[in-house]
Amino acid sequence: MIATHRFGIDSLLAHAGTGQDPVYGSVTTPIYQTVTFQHRGDALGTYDYSRTRNPTRSALEEALTRLEGGAGARVFASGMAAITALFLLLHQGDHILLTDDLYGGTYRVLTDYLGHLGLDFDFVDTRDPQEVERHWRGTTRMLFVETPSNPVLRISDIRALAALAHRHDARLVVDNTFMTFYRQRPLELGADIVVYSATKYLAGHNDVLAGALVARGPEDAERLGEVANGTGGVLGPLDAYLTLRGLKTLGLRLTRQEENARRVARALADHPAVARVYYPELEPEANARHRRQAGGPGGMVSFVLRDPGRVAAVMDRLQLVLPAVSLGGTESLITHPYSETHRELPEPLRRRLGIVPGLLRLSAGVEDPDDLIWDLRQALA
Repeated sequence: MIATHRFGIDSLLAHAGTGQDPVYGSVTTPIYQTVTFQHRGDALGTYDYSRTRNPTRSALEEALTRLEGGAGARVFASGMAAITALFLLLHQGDHILLTDDLYGGTYRVLTDYLGHLGLDFDFVDTRDPQEVERHWRGTTRMLFVETPSNPVLRISDIRALAALAHRHDARLVVDNTFMTFYRQRPLELGADIVVYSATKYLAGHNDVLAGALVARGPEDAERLGEVANGTGGVLGPLDAYLTLRGLKTLGLRLTRQEENARRVARALADHPAVARVYYPELEPEANARHRRQAGGPGGMVSFVLRDPGRVAAVMDRLQLVLPAVSLGGTESLITHPYSETHRELPEPLRRRLGIVPGLLRLSAGVEDPDDLIWDLRQALA
């Protein structure tokens, strides 16, 4: 009798996608760079057309399902393709409640596109379940939460929001891009679907555009597969291969990025040019809520300059940190949310949410932390 053992997440990550080649025994999942598959004249095989299924993409989806602890995963050509597919689970007239300071691209796809097709939505402060319930309608079918939120890292209570959503027979969806399943496990906390911009920490090297949805229940997993196949925004085999490769070092990368972010946040908090730093460990109430559901503070830091007129000069003076949109890669990146990632939000809303002209968002990479701190200090000098 073969002994059984429940392997830890680091072991599962190291072996993500292995053992997927029954023909030659390749340890690494091959790149099946093909559109169609030969089959017998009287029946299609397991694979017939790559929009529907592709062995490289299937290996990534199986790995994510196992790592997240879900019933099934689907991967897409970008994070926004994944979010769009998610909203296609809904029907005309359905209502969505969303975290009010979420990623600007999610805001845009609703306000500029899906709203015109009959979806209704409101943005609320999901840190307060009572506030969420005040906005609930009889037609509310989905609660979409970012925690930590982008870019000011607000923390929402996943368990409490799951209970609220399920009490009203609605889905709770959590965008877990900042934390990943390595630090936060929304499905175990009651969420129904987890969303990722896999471009970020999962792939981890700023060389892949990818998105993912992982469902807790088999019905949602099957429906998402139908939407992916029907609408066609699926991930190509090369990008699936690169994302699988990135997954193998996720734990190593995120642990270093988190430690770097922690040191950078503390250094910025003491700097005279900085008015405020957003980082879970620096805000006691938010940190207590975060620690109940997450295993670490993450690798993202946002901070506000006392003089917003110096934003461009600070970014231009950086020598190691790269001014660029995106996050989660091995290189540290800095972004100006007010004019870049959240420019779609109306001006009054941005300011109300703390997305002000002096705000900068830093994604800590895996560099030497002393070098990162030196670079930021000389740029702020």
